Amino acid sequence: MIKRQIVLDTETTGMNSSPPYYIGHRIIEIGIVEIINRNITNNNFHIYLNPQQNISLDAFNIHGLSNQFLSDKPFFSKIANNLLKYIKGSELIIHNAQFDIDFLNYELSLLKNNLPNIENICKVKDTLKIARNLFPGKRNSLNSLCKRFNINKSKRNLHGALLDARLLANVFLSMTTCQNTFKLECLRIKNSSIKNTSLFNKKNKNKNPLIILSSQEELELHKLQLRLIKKKCGFHLWK
Repeated sequence: MIKRQIVLDTETTGMNSSPPYYIGHRIIEIGIVEIINRNITNNNFHIYLNPQQNISLDAFNIHGLSNQFLSDKPFFSKIANNLLKYIKGSELIIHNAQFDIDFLNYELSLLKNNLPNIENICKVKDTLKIARNLFPGKRNSLNSLCKRFNINKSKRNLHGALLDARLLANVFLSMTTCQNTFKLECLRIKNSSIKNTSLFNKKNKNKNPLIILSSQEELELHKLQLRLIKKKCGFHLWK
């Protein structure tokens, strides 16, 4: 069975300091990376958009996209149907998903074409929530996760939707591998064992240890086994 997941990121003209973050701002870049059966494909979706409004200085310092650069790019209304067609029926992988979903739904609502909300045509998985569950109390920004999983982010001098989607795709695959899950499970079991052992020692610290001595028959069988090993391997096991 084919499982299609798409990793999505956006850049915007800015954001409000408190929710709703999207009011009065627009999307200026969408970058999407496709994953089929846990393999990253080259079937990307990437578009720059003309927001028809000024980009805030704070946002420009993050992504470096200017109004001059975006002046000849298409409006969101021109690419909306292609975007929805591309993502429909897939599982969306987004870091801090609510931010991007709210911005996309806001853009769709401005068209007044009764287009569906993103979450009505896709499943949404938030990698920030996954990271916080795996690494509670740690920094879980995209930069921090790339560093944690040894993913090369040297080209990320500025934020970019397609670049960040590519990085997030690798982070997501790293966070959801069976091997990683196994290691974390082993760590939980180890920590649990340490706690249980400590508890056992506290309960029994004033008691004499239980010593079980080998019987004479068991000792003779052990010596016989050592002789057989010595004969087979051709070296002395003891003096």
